[in-house]
Amino acid sequence: MTTANYDALKVGDEIPSLTTEPVSRLTLALYATGSGDHHPLHLDQDYVRSKGIPDVFAHGMLGMAYLGRMLTQWVPQEAIRSFGVRFTAITQIGERMVCTGKVVEKLEQGGEKCVRLELTCANEQGEAKHKADAVVALA
Repeated sequence: MTTANYDALKVGDEIPSLTTEPVSRLTLALYATGSGDHHPLHLDQDYVRSKGIPDVFAHGMLGMAYLGRMLTQWVPQEAIRSFGVRFTAITQIGERMVCTGKVVEKLEQGGEKCVRLELTCANEQGEAKHKADAVVALA
């Protein structure tokens, strides 16, 4: 984890990115076990094909977890004041996810120096799968 400094950051600065391994069936099985979300859309190829979908796809919350991991590799978890995510596209098997973020505002909130971030989880082709925002408190 790096040490983020409020005074050193400027609007437009990027935070350290996170690139994942390609999403695999094992990734989905492990995520399903950890989250308790065993929906067949994410695990059962016969089920999805019966619905006219060519293959299983990632849980939406998996992308949120990747964004959360990126944040907590930059600041301690207790520094996160808010974190909201919008799901914008399906993450397919084999896609490597690239999580990025940038500072869009510096502010004081509740007596703390904070930054507002815009975050994106996209595939390597740049197709956004998740758009997010977060506010973190910094020293």
